[in-house]
Amino acid sequence: MSTDKSDSTPLRSSAVINEAVQSLREGGLVAFPTETVYGLGADARNPEAIKKIYAAKGRPSNHPLIVHLAAPDKYDVAKIDWAALLSPWVRDLSEDALLLVNTFWPGPLTLVFKKDKSVLNELTGGQDTVAIRAPAHPIAQELLRKFKGGVVAPSANRFGKVSPTSAADVRNEFEGMLDLMVLDGGDCDVGIESTIIDVSSGDKAILLRPGVITPSEILAKTGIKVYQPGEVHKHEAEALPKVSGSLLAHYAPTTPLRLYSPGRVLDALSEFPDIKSRVAVAVFDSETSLVLEDHPSIDVEEVIVSSNSSAFASRLYRSLRDLDQQGWDLILFPEPPAGEEWDGVRDRLQRACFGSGPSSSNHDSN
Repeated sequence: MSTDKSDSTPLRSSAVINEAVQSLREGGLVAFPTETVYGLGADARNPEAIKKIYAAKGRPSNHPLIVHLAAPDKYDVAKIDWAALLSPWVRDLSEDALLLVNTFWPGPLTLVFKKDKSVLNELTGGQDTVAIRAPAHPIAQELLRKFKGGVVAPSANRFGKVSPTSAADVRNEFEGMLDLMVLDGGDCDVGIESTIIDVSSGDKAILLRPGVITPSEILAKTGIKVYQPGEVHKHEAEALPKVSGSLLAHYAPTTPLRLYSPGRVLDALSEFPDIKSRVAVAVFDSETSLVLEDHPSIDVEEVIVSSNSSAFASRLYRSLRDLDQQGWDLILFPEPPAGEEWDGVRDRLQRACFGSGPSSSNHDSN
């Protein structure tokens, strides 16, 4: 098989999709675009294929994966019967869970259910829950429809590192992995991973990972209140399932990354007196230009980032990857403003800061 099915133009040809489907059926790995980030896909019913994902990423085997499902072609059905599509995977599908599915799928919302007994322990990290989503990207949907099954697909990068939002990112991550097929769907629109909601208890929806779909949007569109883990009883919080992206160190560049408070760039720089050379400082487009004459010994370059939360999210990983490859000694990002529309990027930046630096691989166990 050709080692790479991507070039500068996104590919949608049936022949390429069919080849990717065949690769999945044979137990191979296929990287494909979703609206959030690129995923590293394998047949969710094949334990050996799932093990290949963990090996390729260097991911701990107790860290669960998300199953990706396709909606039937919209021309085939007037209303999608998600309950039937979920039945091979899920036990106890509540009315609230089905309402969330019907409202937000396909889209960047992952739901955690009690798993059907047939679901492999290899993909759940040994837990009795399974995380499922239906990605909205047309290439992901076509691949999943033709595959006619579930595909596990964590982000297509080495474990703990910055997630990929282009096919080129995936190729850079897995250079030398000759049997990996990469489907190029252009740049990802959303840019950060899906929101994860736990509905496995049946009576409360609990936010496990923030994303672009916020609790306020869920409440407005469905009437369902989404609880923060801190809002539930201690015994409920202790029973919450582990999910992707929940480790303290994640999404991390090799260059040290720090956040600065509004107007406090100089304070952030002075905390790192050992760094005297090159610093990249991200600045909101709504802010005035920085004045850094007080630090003549530091070579500072401003990088303008959007003050719109959605636009910021869509470019976050692209910016971190690009800056990481430019040889800076330190990257400074502004602390995201208050407000839950910023919670997704705040979560990613805090974990990225914790894991960043040349020894970031040492943080992966946290």
